[in-house]
Amino acid sequence: MGDEIQAIVQKIVMEGRHGPYAVATSISVLGSITFSLTKEVWGEEDRPEPGTFVILNKLRKKRAGWRAMNGRFVRPSDKQ
Repeated sequence: MGDEIQAIVQKIVMEGRHGPYAVATSISVLGSITFSLTKEVWGEEDRPEPGTFVILNKLRKKRAGWRAMNGRFVRPSDKQ
């Protein structure tokens, strides 16, 4: 997939302009990373909660910060 990063969800916003989204941070990226919780971006049935570790990829730099175009929960098979 390329450019995968592990991040920790800090906040969930249920009523964003484009639908629900999450805000995460990572030691790999300066600043926060947002990602949509719609099915097109978030690849899981359940939504993450604050404190959950996630894998984010396809990051894009936007004026307001980083945005991940794909996300999922961390799995035991993921490299640490």
